[in-house]
Amino acid sequence: MGNTPQDRSRVAGKQDHEVRYEADKTGKSKAEVKDAVKEVGNSRKKVEQKLDGK
Repeated sequence: MGNTPQDRSRVAGKQDHEVRYEADKTGKSKAEVKDAVKEVGNSRKKVEQKLDGK
């Protein structure tokens, strides 16, 4: 992780643990989370809205 503080408002789509956390939290697959990040960007709020179908 280095010296950079983690930004909890963002989903790091290339970080497996972040994708897995979001998949577990939303009940979606890791592939669906990665697709949502690609489509709406890495804002956690936008990713969760996309995954919820809103």
